[in-house]
Amino acid sequence: MKKWIIVGAVVVIAIVVFLFLGISNLGPLMKNAVNTYGPRMTHTEVRLGDVGLSLFSGQATLKDLYLGNPKGFKSPEAMKVGSIHVDVDERSLTGDTIIIDKIEVLGPELTYEKTARTDNFQTILKNLKSTTGEGGPSGKGTGKEGDGKQLLVRDFILKGGKVNLALSLPGLVEKGISASLPDIHLKDVGKGGAPPSEVFEQIFAALYGEMTSPTVTNHLNQELKALGLDMGSLGEGVRKKAEAVGESAKEELEAVTDKMKGLLGK
Repeated sequence: MKKWIIVGAVVVIAIVVFLFLGISNLGPLMKNAVNTYGPRMTHTEVRLGDVGLSLFSGQATLKDLYLGNPKGFKSPEAMKVGSIHVDVDERSLTGDTIIIDKIEVLGPELTYEKTARTDNFQTILKNLKSTTGEGGPSGKGTGKEGDGKQLLVRDFILKGGKVNLALSLPGLVEKGISASLPDIHLKDVGKGGAPPSEVFEQIFAALYGEMTSPTVTNHLNQELKALGLDMGSLGEGVRKKAEAVGESAKEELEAVTDKMKGLLGK
């Protein structure tokens, strides 16, 4: 009897050690995955500061996520997030599809920057779509990263977000032109299992949809009007300043006018 008790104890210890080593490595693996595959998917700088891990629950907290802007945009970043809670089904880690029970993004701060023809988030979304088409970090298509792992996110929640407006017009950033971002709740993203780039494309598309929704853009327009930046007065200001500072400034200010027209939907 004692012999079997000892054997049983050894088996239990082996299982505990295996689980400890497997789950404790999950944090560094998640950080490495974000910092490695994030830039490949978005074609921008992506940094994750740290990952805090709850050993026995399979829950992780991603801290200080930074998403840079594509080339051609001047604002320091597209998005920064203080914390993201992730609840992973650890039993799925050895399978073909990794199941994430919940991703909860808390208080993201987004910087929305427009140019004459596009904006920073639309450009990142386009990059994500091109990555999905190539196979990207899913292991499908031409990509080999990730050993063909698929993802399924059962619940994606974003709340407490803020959208800051960035335009190349003196004083706007200092004035704090911003709007609250409506909360987002998505279910079964990547249903049936999908490449990581496709999952994040779906999430990013939903985010972009809320950023450019009437709820957000109407509030931004109200903030602009409160500063007296209606299209008529802005156009007059462009003409007067152009006369004073020359042709190069005229072209720059006219570009700003185009951006304002795009924002106001005119």
